[in-house]
Amino acid sequence: MELVKKNIHMDQIKGQAATQITLEDDVNISDSKPDAGKLIYDRGSVTLEEVKVTEDHVTVKGKMQFLVMYLTEGEHPVPACLEGSLPFEEQLYAEGVQSGDSVNVKWNLEDLTVGLINSRKLSVQALISLRISAEMIYDEETAVDLYHEEPVEYRRKPLRIAQMAVKKRDIFRIKEELELPQNYPNVFQIIWQSIEPANVEFRAQEGKISIQGDLNVFFLYEPEASGEGEEQAVRSYETTVPFGGTIDCSGCEDGMAADIDYVMGHKEVEIRPDFDGEQRVFAMELVMDLDIALYEEERLDILSGVYGVVKEVEAVSKQAQFKGIFARPAGKMKVAEHLKTGASDVPMVQLLHSEAQIQVGNEEIVENGIHIQGTLNVQCLYLGSDDRVPYGSVKGQIPFSYVLEVPDINQNCIYKIQAGLEQLAAAMLDSGELDIKAVMDFRAIVFEQRKEDIVTDIVVSELDMDKLSGLPGIVIYIAKEGDSLWDVGKRYYVPISQIKETNDMTTDEIRPGDKLLIVKGLAN
Repeated sequence: MELVKKNIHMDQIKGQAATQITLEDDVNISDSKPDAGKLIYDRGSVTLEEVKVTEDHVTVKGKMQFLVMYLTEGEHPVPACLEGSLPFEEQLYAEGVQSGDSVNVKWNLEDLTVGLINSRKLSVQALISLRISAEMIYDEETAVDLYHEEPVEYRRKPLRIAQMAVKKRDIFRIKEELELPQNYPNVFQIIWQSIEPANVEFRAQEGKISIQGDLNVFFLYEPEASGEGEEQAVRSYETTVPFGGTIDCSGCEDGMAADIDYVMGHKEVEIRPDFDGEQRVFAMELVMDLDIALYEEERLDILSGVYGVVKEVEAVSKQAQFKGIFARPAGKMKVAEHLKTGASDVPMVQLLHSEAQIQVGNEEIVENGIHIQGTLNVQCLYLGSDDRVPYGSVKGQIPFSYVLEVPDINQNCIYKIQAGLEQLAAAMLDSGELDIKAVMDFRAIVFEQRKEDIVTDIVVSELDMDKLSGLPGIVIYIAKEGDSLWDVGKRYYVPISQIKETNDMTTDEIRPGDKLLIVKGLAN
């Protein structure tokens, strides 16, 4: 008698930890930059440089990069840009992690505050949250059938599993060229740029992963001087550029469930000449760092019990943990808010650019869903009415509370949520107030974790003749609550097929009170 086993490749979180880091420093404006008169816009991001795993600890090394737009000092201020970074190194305690484990690190820039100390120095403060999760990839050998020659009864039960098919990190390069419309002047130099992906979708295909999305692009640039030798006013250009492509992925198959995270890595923009030799083309190259997990959904019948009819057969079992894909929900939420400029801000004349980031603060499983709370952090750049302060910005936070519907979700479920900004629209109501409307997109992959007893071995021995002789040769058995043909057959060492044939049964179902004629020994 021999077990037929199937190897199941799975992943599991073995350790998690979270912390917050406060960064603070004064930053000098480089000699090549003009003096600063007023700060008007800023942006920050985090770059992870090294993740070192030791026993029960994970050390994360990186830097918070910032970009600041300011107005120069003088009678005719113009926008200028300063970039810099603040390094950090943080050690997190995560019980159970060991050297060599694969660790995912997620960051969130919760706050960035930039102040002007004097015309040559800025103060930069940042609050960063880090979350780490150590993943364990393991194999579980599970008995799915039984090879036998002598009579034996065994049963199987269905199990839905999410088998890990692909787990890797990769990059996707985006290369796009954007040519200015004819009514825009040529570019001399870029002052400020914003290139952010939106509506990104990943799809598993045969041997590859398809990637589609949009690039929301904004450039503030200094035009080339006119023929009369006079400088032209700073110009801005904003548009959306679709992108797409594929990356090779061995083991990937069409229809697999994709759980793919991305962060933007290297970004580079170069001004190139158009067909006529004029500087009008923005050549953009971006790198998306991908963390790829692909799951193959499978319905498996695993061996759940065995008994003998001519020999004593015992199943040796152990408990194992499995997970199956419970749901892949998606939903959208609209938010709207009015943002006002501060009392000391210059009145608005024209809105130039708006951007927003979703900051999730809390997630929890509730009845039939996942409750998500957070804020939409909005920042808008505008032209002002005062020539001495020609630019200004408005910042605001829009709180949100949303339940992503997942019918019948329970506390045994684990999940990963991806939040994206599908649409953002900002409009001036008057010189001091903006109307903000946004659509947020939430997607999740939800797994249900289950513990199951799996058969690891079969022990065969001779029948206990004293026990067998103590059983009646013929008996009328009256079924009780919870009984099954399996239970009855195992009790009397009789095959289920024999019980059905003796009692002229066409199904395996029995109900409390049913009378079954059991005749021992026919299997021999």
